[in-house]
Amino acid sequence: MPISQSDPVERKRLESTNIINALRRGTVPAGGLERIAVGVEMEEGVIGAQFDYVAKGGGDLKFVRGDYGSGKTFLVARALEIAREKGFVTAHVVVSPSSPLYRQKNIYQQICASLRTREEEHALKAVIDSWLFSIEERLLRVSDQPLEEESLEKATLKELETALAGISEMNSSLAAALRTYYRANNAGDFQIAQSAIGWIGAEPNIGRDFKQKAGIRGDVDETYALIFLRGLVRIIVSAGYAGLAVAVDELETTQVLPKNQRDKAYNTLRLMIDSLDRGELPYCYFLFTGTPAFFEGPRGVRSLPSLADRIGVIDAGEFRNPRQPQIILSRFDAKKLEQVAQKVIRIYSEAYSEVDQTRISHRFIRAMIGKVTGKFGGRVDVIPRIFLKEFVDVLDKCELYEDYDPWESYQFDFRHLKGELREEEEAVMVVEF
Repeated sequence: MPISQSDPVERKRLESTNIINALRRGTVPAGGLERIAVGVEMEEGVIGAQFDYVAKGGGDLKFVRGDYGSGKTFLVARALEIAREKGFVTAHVVVSPSSPLYRQKNIYQQICASLRTREEEHALKAVIDSWLFSIEERLLRVSDQPLEEESLEKATLKELETALAGISEMNSSLAAALRTYYRANNAGDFQIAQSAIGWIGAEPNIGRDFKQKAGIRGDVDETYALIFLRGLVRIIVSAGYAGLAVAVDELETTQVLPKNQRDKAYNTLRLMIDSLDRGELPYCYFLFTGTPAFFEGPRGVRSLPSLADRIGVIDAGEFRNPRQPQIILSRFDAKKLEQVAQKVIRIYSEAYSEVDQTRISHRFIRAMIGKVTGKFGGRVDVIPRIFLKEFVDVLDKCELYEDYDPWESYQFDFRHLKGELREEEEAVMVVEF
């Protein structure tokens, strides 16, 4: 039975359980991230203010710079969570050698495939349906007399064309695909409707039947991917959302590409920044992530001075300014990890039962951090995921067994982690002979 939206206690308990379940699996929770966030309040405030600006028709971006263990993944997830709370549709793109930044079609495809709203994942169809429904609702509301189904369809298609004016002048295929989708949905031809959604999302191998019905040749290609993105954003905003927020992760993988491809990728990034600054991507926000080598290394953005100039920062030592193009994250430390552990205790108490803090004391948490980091060369920054997974296991045992004493029983045995360690974690693990 679904939990009532009017029952905040049960909703909080469900969210708490979801957070603990994710930590138990060693993953980032899908929601409630503000409840375990530590030390990023200023960054969250800056990103939130950017979203407010973009929701008014602006376009903006931010680069997040940090080593493994600095919390890039967490901050990205938290930023997208904030975006959805503010009414944005979000997307998460991962750059890789097989899906490089310079292939705009691949980036557009990943955006469409990962669209998410507060209510739904894989939300491309839902967003388009909301847009078309809003057009129909408006037409019915302003009409002097009731509209027959055929008249409503005709008027909606006309509104669709008007809404995409400008986009259609550059490429008419998006409007043609949307027209075909709308007609197929109304006619109950769900196979063609699904093909239309797939084609709009740049999926490969869309059937010939759809293209014939829509009068379309070919697929979304490199030339028109950015134009289609503008059309998608226009649909998103017309459907009642605040805009589109896109996280573009792991830019550092661009460095392994051959020089000509690398230069093309960096130039694509420069063009995106310029498009935002010129107001050509209204209601759009991009959050890019990369390692220090991407920003400072010889194969990074410095190889394209015009890009380096646009995203460079003024070094202010300990007084970092997250309003500059880059948010520079420092490595996670033991103090922050202890604060997260205390937050997890509160969340666990809401999900299950009150944690016995005579057994799980501040002293025990500090000792446990020492035991785990000891197997990873003392590197606190690489162990938060592993530590929290172990910590939830200790909380479970304390809750399940009254006679479980973590001081006597807990030992960090990393052998069970073999096969699930990430490359950065394995690199600093202390080898025992």
